[in-house]
Amino acid sequence: MHTALIVIGSIAIALQALSLYRAFFGPDLGYSVKTRPDVAVDSPEFCSLLAFLTEAKLLEGNRIEVLTNGPCFYEAELCAIAQARRSINLEAYIFHRGDVSRRFVKTLAERARAGVQVRLTLDYIGCLSTPRSYLKELTGAGGQLRWYHPPRPDLLPDLNNRTHRELIVIDGQTAFIGGAGIADWWMRDGVKGRRWRDMILRVEGPSVAALQAVFAQNWLRVAGEILTGDEYFDVPGSADSTPALVVGSTPAAGATQARILFQLLISCARKCVYISSPYFLPDGSARRAIIQAARERNVEVRILTPGDNNDQRLTRASSRELYGSLLKHGIRIYEYQPSMNHTKALMVDDCWVVVGSTNFDYRSFVINDEVNLALLDPGTTRRVAQDFERDLAQSKEITYEDWRTKRRFRMADRLLSLLERQE
Repeated sequence: MHTALIVIGSIAIALQALSLYRAFFGPDLGYSVKTRPDVAVDSPEFCSLLAFLTEAKLLEGNRIEVLTNGPCFYEAELCAIAQARRSINLEAYIFHRGDVSRRFVKTLAERARAGVQVRLTLDYIGCLSTPRSYLKELTGAGGQLRWYHPPRPDLLPDLNNRTHRELIVIDGQTAFIGGAGIADWWMRDGVKGRRWRDMILRVEGPSVAALQAVFAQNWLRVAGEILTGDEYFDVPGSADSTPALVVGSTPAAGATQARILFQLLISCARKCVYISSPYFLPDGSARRAIIQAARERNVEVRILTPGDNNDQRLTRASSRELYGSLLKHGIRIYEYQPSMNHTKALMVDDCWVVVGSTNFDYRSFVINDEVNLALLDPGTTRRVAQDFERDLAQSKEITYEDWRTKRRFRMADRLLSLLERQE
């Protein structure tokens, strides 16, 4: 067993190294918007274009709640799960052993014993430290568990494709979406002992059915079952009017809907672009889109990444190597100081906000299965931007001179970090 874990761990490290290699030396797909639409990003024309290109539908009538940090969003998720009456569907890249996951297992098992249909799709590599026996209480109560792309011979060609989604759908009526998985470091135990900073959205309304369909996509893949019925797709009307696109993304010919979503919003921004990403490794065409927004259209661009409190030193060192080309064009970059900042959000022109599982890197844009919720809602955008501003106030701004003078130390950091275990 110990030998098997070493082998699988080595595979995980190799996949991480491959992702970084491809980010720097892999093919640049040359994404660009040759002719930008001469309309505002909140116009009906732009909304229709974005919906068509991302293969999503702009659904109105959603109610959105922004849940900041683990103590808030875990309690909301557990409370909603405890009240489930018909179905609970959970897909996660991270479901790690600890106090938080034990609470989830216990609550899910209780609902399963009460007759609720409980289904979990967990990524095999992301949940490498969580054996099936850890979920015995849940499976013994009737809950169903499937691993996404375990290292079986027939799945070896797909081993590098992981589900990176973090998604919960309850009774077909309530959903939770964001970048946070289920692990103690979002509550208390993070890098250097500090709780990770993050955010989850609670969703009610018609977009819940679209999120359920995203879960159903991979459940069909791992279990061979097509989910149908009111217990999965039962969305009541809502008095709210928040329009939303659910963009489920999976690799296809080297392009994904997530990349189109991010690229088009940035390329068509007229006022501001704010990016919060824990792993910021934009490829050449993504960097060009950001630079063009700042240089050619005078768009205010601010980027927030983690500082020294970072769970991936190699990724951070690699990310810093890319700062220079952005900084010299007036793009402002900040490194969060208090803890690991795992927040994944894109805000554009004070009206669009995108929250989900996608990192701003090659793996999320090209290799992983991801899910994002894009909201055309100034109110929710302002709410997420308030958190962004608070994070900036606790961050260090990196100047171009800082980047140039510290470059030799960054290279040493990058080499040393190769020796560290990468998760």
